[in-house]
Amino acid sequence: MPTLRSELDVTGDEYLTNRTHNLGMLKLLEEQLSEARAGGGEAYMRRHRERGRLTCRERIDLLVDPGSAFLELSPLAAWGTDFKVGASVVTGIGVVHGVECLLIANDGTVKGGTSNPYTWKKMLRALHIARLNRLPVINLVESGGADLPTQADLFVPAGQLFRDLTQLSAMGIPTVALVFGNSTAGGAYVPGMCDYNVMIDQQSKVFLGGPPLVKMATGEVSTDEELGGARMHSTVSGLSDYLATDERDAIRLGRQIVKSWNWTKLGPRPKPVVDPLYDPAELLGIASADLRVPFSPQEVLARLLDGSEFEEYKPEYGTSLITGWGTLHGYPVGILANARGVIFSEEAEKATEFIQKSNQVDTPLIFLQNTTGYIVGKSFEQGGIIKDGAKMINAVANSAVPHITVIMGASYGAGNYGMCGRAYDPRFLFAWPNSRTAVMGPQQLAGVLSIVGREAAAAAGKEFDEDRDRERTAVIEAQIEKESHAFYMSGKVYDDGIIDPADTRTVLGICLSAVHNNVVEGRRGYGVFRM
Repeated sequence: MPTLRSELDVTGDEYLTNRTHNLGMLKLLEEQLSEARAGGGEAYMRRHRERGRLTCRERIDLLVDPGSAFLELSPLAAWGTDFKVGASVVTGIGVVHGVECLLIANDGTVKGGTSNPYTWKKMLRALHIARLNRLPVINLVESGGADLPTQADLFVPAGQLFRDLTQLSAMGIPTVALVFGNSTAGGAYVPGMCDYNVMIDQQSKVFLGGPPLVKMATGEVSTDEELGGARMHSTVSGLSDYLATDERDAIRLGRQIVKSWNWTKLGPRPKPVVDPLYDPAELLGIASADLRVPFSPQEVLARLLDGSEFEEYKPEYGTSLITGWGTLHGYPVGILANARGVIFSEEAEKATEFIQKSNQVDTPLIFLQNTTGYIVGKSFEQGGIIKDGAKMINAVANSAVPHITVIMGASYGAGNYGMCGRAYDPRFLFAWPNSRTAVMGPQQLAGVLSIVGREAAAAAGKEFDEDRDRERTAVIEAQIEKESHAFYMSGKVYDDGIIDPADTRTVLGICLSAVHNNVVEGRRGYGVFRM
């Protein structure tokens, strides 16, 4: 397989400018991640520990295999809202007794682990990842139920959590609940729906209604232990399968449960891993600080692929989209990477063929987005850009091999769709901190609205107010700049996390290993393609 040769000048002004900008973005990202890791804040963390409790992240650290990686998902959920960054729950992929599992851990230091609308978005996304990739689920439960003031935005969709847990079980994907504290009201159904339950003596409490609610509803007076204590559920109701003496014992039992499964992956095993010829840390100087300036996908791939080897497909045709095959952490992959932003008919046709060929040989696809969308203009419309773009989107939508998407720069317009954005259900989607996602760039969007307003005034025979237009343009540009920001999009759980470009190879390796828990098989037939 041909080897990519880097021409990157790590002493050049462009490289140094990009690197400085991206290091600044990573500093801002770390500040937000630190806030998420801080949970409910120092006072609530201290109170939690004074009660003899481990934090949710400490529980995860003890649960996963020593020295193994934990890929946290959606850590910026609820960013930019009134809720705590992280949405009072930690989700991610960790290895337990050699088995890759999807972990969901309530943060009891944030409003007692109550769930707000973003908590549910984050947990449901995690369960969807578990379903697609056949990952066992371990719930580390400490939930006060719904955040009642926001119940109107969460009550109806929240029921999907219980449906998903039962469907995972029906698919032969094990689910486990380790109950570390209260699991109240709707939260009580998490252990109720899981295949395995571990509860802690004198600590776990699982009930639909606590003593105050029961007294109000029925007049009955009961204690916490009588209604939902761990020992009661272990000896009377039968809800609990294992009675732990303390938190560490519960984690030990959880690991023992996973060990008993004799879990095997269904996908092919990876080949021996070969490091790239070039340092992945150099991606910080490759990713453009100015999204209007394109950068070379080949330079990116030289730092991602095993041995920096890449077999390019149709290298002389549709050159603003790079396609080809390589290996990443031992797994064969197909690559689609934007080179110069705009997608023309040639690129759309090339992508369509490449996706079909990758499906024929059961090869997962990695989409590296940096696109301003499909080309517009009279000659391109007459040339069939709509039907050619439709072929590409058809191919993406109906492709059955695993897709993993990384937004490296711009993700605008239908280019987001054609390059497998969130709406096209990639197994995983991550973004670099310099990235932006929107219908179009701020200046373009504001300019379009200005033109529309000018034409409307002319049609009505009215004078166009230039001063008001300038004010409106500035407001719109500021709005789109804010709403397209990587943190804003991640806060809405439109991606699975913002990652350091230097970590991209590692993150993709973890994801590829995870997807191979399931069968990796392509589609042999497609729908109608417009010619």
